[in-house]
Amino acid sequence: MIDEPVGRPTSHSRVTLSRIMNSTDVNLYGTVHGGVLMKFVDEVAGASAARHSGGTAVTAAIDEIVFVEPVRVGDLVHAYAQVNWTGSTSMEVGVKLTAERWDTAGGAALTVATAYLVFVGVDVSGQPRAIPPVLPESSEDERRFREALIRREHRLARRKAIQEARAVQ
Repeated sequence: MIDEPVGRPTSHSRVTLSRIMNSTDVNLYGTVHGGVLMKFVDEVAGASAARHSGGTAVTAAIDEIVFVEPVRVGDLVHAYAQVNWTGSTSMEVGVKLTAERWDTAGGAALTVATAYLVFVGVDVSGQPRAIPPVLPESSEDERRFREALIRREHRLARRKAIQEARAVQ
């Protein structure tokens, strides 16, 4: 009989990373390239997923990423991640990026992007492995868990509809 992994509270998976954006991060428009921010999102989400699952976790999907405000050179960007939902081998990680503008020191940080990613815990041979369930600790965590279930249902329904459409051809 396989033992069910012990659950972990949402707070166990919370990770924060910060970095100052520099001139190598810019696009042709003079703002930070979206791909740089996407990599940062994936890094913080991966750290959160690994912390929660207690081992290697790989990116299976980026469900959604929304860029809310442009990021500029010199901005101090903070990435916050936590596991919102878990299945038997997969988990959704929510990420929020905020920026402190370099030219308005002491001003309030702006939300510049949000994202939802799906990770799968894998063993040393790269096969999916059981991960512990997440245990929401607050009403906010419970809301995130419920919304993650909705996103999962939509992903599965979209995949099924596409497979059915391809079968018709």
